[in-house]
Amino acid sequence: MYNTPVTEISLDGRSFYVKRDDLADPFLAGNKFRKLHALLQTQSDKLDKIISYGGTQSNAMLAIAAMCKKKSWHFTYYTKPLSDTQKNENCGNFFNAKKLGMEHVEIEEYYYKDFVASVRLSMDERMFVIDQGGAVEEAKLGLEVLAKEIRESGLDVMSLATPSGTGTTALFLALSLPEYRVYTTPCVGDSEYLKKQMSALHPLPKNLIILEPRKKYHFAKPYREFLEIQQKLLGTGVEFDLIYAPSMWMALLEQTQEEILYIHSGGVSGNESMLARYRQKSLL
Repeated sequence: MYNTPVTEISLDGRSFYVKRDDLADPFLAGNKFRKLHALLQTQSDKLDKIISYGGTQSNAMLAIAAMCKKKSWHFTYYTKPLSDTQKNENCGNFFNAKKLGMEHVEIEEYYYKDFVASVRLSMDERMFVIDQGGAVEEAKLGLEVLAKEIRESGLDVMSLATPSGTGTTALFLALSLPEYRVYTTPCVGDSEYLKKQMSALHPLPKNLIILEPRKKYHFAKPYREFLEIQQKLLGTGVEFDLIYAPSMWMALLEQTQEEILYIHSGGVSGNESMLARYRQKSLL
């Protein structure tokens, strides 16, 4: 774990700072780099196998695969059934995770929820289960390291921003930095879903502010406005992901005014496959 740099950018006439957690590692980067801190500090001979589950666009899936490659741990990842197109993609997070050695197992949709609920029943002490998106209590340790870096950065900025899937990063960051305002926006489901996911880990602190998107966006679907804001962001010299970042940046530009430090959540390795979907929809 090392202290990632901060870059200043200009967007729509406003200055923002970006904590460059995307530079930590080509695959093990962004908020997953922070969430997996405790496991990255675990000696390789303490575990044999990591289990997780979720979707094939998942940044967490790829980060876990990269970690397991480094640690020589077996990684099994469970999903609902995939289309032949998804299985045969030759770029993106799923493709790269398999190249890193991930074992992929499909579970019929009818049984998927029951399987997820029972995944820990057959565990032993040399196995570890990471819930979808890396939403585990152990993630707090890595976010405390990030909080320390932010405090010691010397920036005269008291507002932070990070997009949310499960909200784990935003929650633990707000808890670790009570003197800062922490903005987030729901990228998977709506605000009520996000609050429920975060509340399962800890009561929500007052300094955590959820910015509502201007309209309902379906997760990982192509949207023209997402592509437009991403292309604007490319003009700053920093690449952001096409799934989480656009909604957060749109909310910041529309609903905030102060200087903000944006915590880069990584995920740019999935842009290649996402851009292919934009081309299929004739949006690019």
